Amino acid sequence: MTDKVPARDVLRLAAPALPVLAAEPLYLLVDTAVVGRLGAVALAGLAVAGVVFAQITGQMTFLSYGTTARASRLHGAGRRGDAVGEGVQATWLALAVGMVVLGVGQLIAEPVAWALGDGGQIAEGAVSWLRVAFFGAPLVLVTLAGNGWMRGVQDTARPLRFVLAGNGVSAVLCLFLVHGVGDWAGLGLVGSAVANVCGQAVGAGLFLWALVQERSRHQVALRPRPAVLRSQLALGRDLLARSLAFQACFLSAAAVATRFGAASAAAHQIVLQLWGFMTLVLDSIAIAAQSLVGAALGSGAVARARSLAGQVTRYGLYLGIAFGLLFAALSGVLPPVFTPDAAVLAVVPVAWWFFVAIQPIAGVVFAIDGVLLGAGDAVFMRNSTLAAALLGFLPPIWASLAFGWGLAGIWSGLVAFMLIRLIAVGLRARSGHWAVTGAPAA
Repeated sequence: MTDKVPARDVLRLAAPALPVLAAEPLYLLVDTAVVGRLGAVALAGLAVAGVVFAQITGQMTFLSYGTTARASRLHGAGRRGDAVGEGVQATWLALAVGMVVLGVGQLIAEPVAWALGDGGQIAEGAVSWLRVAFFGAPLVLVTLAGNGWMRGVQDTARPLRFVLAGNGVSAVLCLFLVHGVGDWAGLGLVGSAVANVCGQAVGAGLFLWALVQERSRHQVALRPRPAVLRSQLALGRDLLARSLAFQACFLSAAAVATRFGAASAAAHQIVLQLWGFMTLVLDSIAIAAQSLVGAALGSGAVARARSLAGQVTRYGLYLGIAFGLLFAALSGVLPPVFTPDAAVLAVVPVAWWFFVAIQPIAGVVFAIDGVLLGAGDAVFMRNSTLAAALLGFLPPIWASLAFGWGLAGIWSGLVAFMLIRLIAVGLRARSGHWAVTGAPAA
C-alpha cells in the first residue's frame, strides 16, 4: 500500500481554501483599488491603517491554525464530535479576545497612526479608518475560529461560500460608500472601513450558523471548557509569539516607507497588499497539508505524514514559480489598476521585482509551514521565525531609514527573512522530528 496521497485530495482541500485564506487581503486589495482613486494621501493613509489592522488581527491566527492542528488530529482519530468541540471553544476565545481588541484598538488608533504616519493628513486618514475597522475585529476572529475547526474536519467547501458572501457584500458596498452615488458624495476613506465591517458581519454570522448546526448534530456542549481553553491557549502562545515577529517587521516597514514620502508609502502599500494576497494563495497548499498531516498523525500514520510533506513542498515550489512568472509579465499592467498617480507608479518597480523574485521561495516555505502547523510543531516555528525576523528582516529596514535606501532596502529585508526561514523549515522537515503521533485528550 502506497503512502502517497492523490493530488486530487490535496486539490480538493486547497482549491476552496484559497479564497478563504485570501479573505482579509481581498478586503484590502479592493480598498486599495477603490481608495487609490482618491489620491496618494488617502492611499497612504489606508497603507498605514491597513497594516495596523492586519497585523493586530493577524496575531490571532492561532484561533485558526491552532484549532486546525487539534481538530484534524481528533478527526483523524475518528472523533468528529470532539473536533467540533474544539471549534466551540475556539469561538468563545475569539469573542472574548475580539472584544478586547476592539476596546484596546480604540485607545491606540490615534497614537499608533500618528507614529507610523508621521503626523499630518496621512495620519488623520488612518485614524478615521481604524476607528471604524476595529468594530470588525471580533467578527474577523470568529471567522478565524470557524475556518480552523472546519479545516480540521476537512470541510473547506462551506467556508468558501461563507467568504464569498462576505467579500461580495464588502466589494459592492465599498465602491458606493467611498465615492458615493448620485448627489451623495460618499464617505471617502472611511467608507471602505464601513464596507469591510458589513462584509465581515455576514461571514462571521454564517460560520456561527454552521457551528450551531454541527454541535446539535453531534450533541456538543456549548459551555466554555476551561481545560480545552487552556490547551488551546498553550498552543496559541507560541503561534502568537510567531505572529508578533511578523507584526514588528511589517509595522516597521510601513513606518519607514512613510518617512520616504506619500508616493513611497503608497507604492509600498500596493506591492505589500499583493504580497500579502499571494502568500495566502501559496498558503492554500499549506492548508491542505495541515489538515491531511494532522489527520495522518492523529491516526498514527507517520509514513503517510512524511510522504505528504514531500508532496506539498513540490506543489508549493511549482506554484511559486508559476506566480513569479505571471507577475513578471504583469509588471507594466497591474500597478496602474490600483492608482493613476504618476509619482506612485514611478516608485512601484523598486519593490516589484523583489516581490516577483521571492515567489518560489515563499511557495516552499509556506508549504512546509502547513506541514509543521498540522503537526503542532509550534515551538520550532516560533523560534525560527523570531530568528529570521531579528537577523534577516529588521536590520535592513532600519538601515534603510538611516542610509536612505528607500523601498529597495525594505524589500531586501523581506528577501533575507524568507531565505533564513527557507533554510530553517527545510532542515526541520528533513529531520522528521515533527512527526509525533496522537490526538488531544477529550
